[in-house]
Amino acid sequence: MGNRFIARRVVQALVTIVLIVLVNFLLFRAMPGSPERILARNPNVTPRAIEETRERWGLNKPLIPDQFIAYLGATARADFGFSFVARGHPVTEVIGSRLGPTLLLFGAGELIAIVVGLAIGAYAGWRRGGVVDYVGNGISLVLYSMPYFLLGMILLLVFSSTLHLLPSFGMSTPGLRYGSAFDQVKDIGLHFILPLATVSLGLIGQYSILMRSAVIDTLGEDYATTARAKGLTGGRILRHHLLPNALLPAVTLIAINLGYVVAGAITVEYVFNWPGLGRLTVEALNSRDYPVLQGIFLLLGVSVVLANLAADLVYSLLDPRVRL
Repeated sequence: MGNRFIARRVVQALVTIVLIVLVNFLLFRAMPGSPERILARNPNVTPRAIEETRERWGLNKPLIPDQFIAYLGATARADFGFSFVARGHPVTEVIGSRLGPTLLLFGAGELIAIVVGLAIGAYAGWRRGGVVDYVGNGISLVLYSMPYFLLGMILLLVFSSTLHLLPSFGMSTPGLRYGSAFDQVKDIGLHFILPLATVSLGLIGQYSILMRSAVIDTLGEDYATTARAKGLTGGRILRHHLLPNALLPAVTLIAINLGYVVAGAITVEYVFNWPGLGRLTVEALNSRDYPVLQGIFLLLGVSVVLANLAADLVYSLLDPRVRL
């Protein structure tokens, strides 16, 4: 039964990825700004040059099936073409150079938010009506309702512009020569604090509110009442009976946040000028660099599917009833 469940989820994920590839192909060929259209804006470009450009990019062939088959083959080889702006550089190289900073920022932010947010939410729900519940839930509501860019600007105003404690932009100090590896790590670490705090605080509110609500719901279940009747300690009831069931909705939210990492990265990285995928997306949109955008959107779509697949598998481990 477990193998059938996994196989079914994997097949669904593969079908979804195929549909994403199809939409990604059609979407960017329906948008303005293809190579020959960009060239056509220049009055000095001859019709022959435009036609040569169409032939070089394969745009003179029928959309279906020639261009689509060529696109599928190139996608299977992870060949997304060349960037319009970064001339001579493949799209995979352009995206790869920005992927590391985004994964570092949002990976660390997600990890901190998961640990802190779920811990606060679980304790607040378990000790409902206490000081931690009122204070923690109030702060979580404020953080949850605050957009990333607003939270980031508040942190910039306080810790950079007013107190002058932390750098305001970038991943490192431009033009600074490091005397040692420790100096480089220290400089990057100082630039890392404010973006990391923005991501972590923005996610902590979501996880805390959701976990508090889930724990309160499980408190009224029959198995919780039975555990109390057996004389089990409060800590054991919370760890072994309430948390495994309360974690189910949290797993879904974590998967969604992991999948939409680029969407969240856009605002945070733009505020702090962080050189990641979010800022690359904005730059590609402004310059109509559609090959780069196509690669980013495909990466985003596949990451969402894979994150949800991982959530389904974790879900089945936490609740075996899901496999039925």
